[in-house]
Amino acid sequence: MKIRLASKNIQLDSIVDGEGIRAVIWTQGCPHNCFGCHNPSTHSFNDGYLVDTIELKNEIDQFTGQDGITFSGGDPMSQPKECLEIAKYAKEKGLNIWCYTGFDYEKLLNNPIQREFLNYIDVLVDGKFKMEERTLDAPFRGSRNQRIIDVRRSLTEGNVVVLDKYNKVNNMTNRSSHDEENLFI
Repeated sequence: MKIRLASKNIQLDSIVDGEGIRAVIWTQGCPHNCFGCHNPSTHSFNDGYLVDTIELKNEIDQFTGQDGITFSGGDPMSQPKECLEIAKYAKEKGLNIWCYTGFDYEKLLNNPIQREFLNYIDVLVDGKFKMEERTLDAPFRGSRNQRIIDVRRSLTEGNVVVLDKYNKVNNMTNRSSHDEENLFI
């Protein structure tokens, strides 16, 4: 099976795409096109690289020092069958799985293949990036509207269970939005 990726290889050693040291699979293609997205080059469904999922499994077999895998992009939920195959394999290897999506959790439950993919995800960061809710003080998300969801508990309990330890905003300083913009200069 082929998956369309923004990068040919899995990125190793990320500390910003979920808890711990993570390997990131950057999917290509996103229907949301959020204004201010930090990965706009991943929006096109025609760009990127077609990679056989077997190649990604071989990369996973070579992992050392990775706490888990993060699916990001693009939107991994736009290729749920392909991501599901990789997630199943990663779980067999004992890896924790995070996934970023612009879709809301509740909407994913209505699509059978996306719902099946959720069964292999430990933590889901859901919701579109909203520039008007942008923050640099919320761990593992770009805007305050996005939720960091404990998927296992949510599926078991039948309602969204957010992980409080990540959904708090760190009020490190009283930075203005002008100050936030200057952090990247």
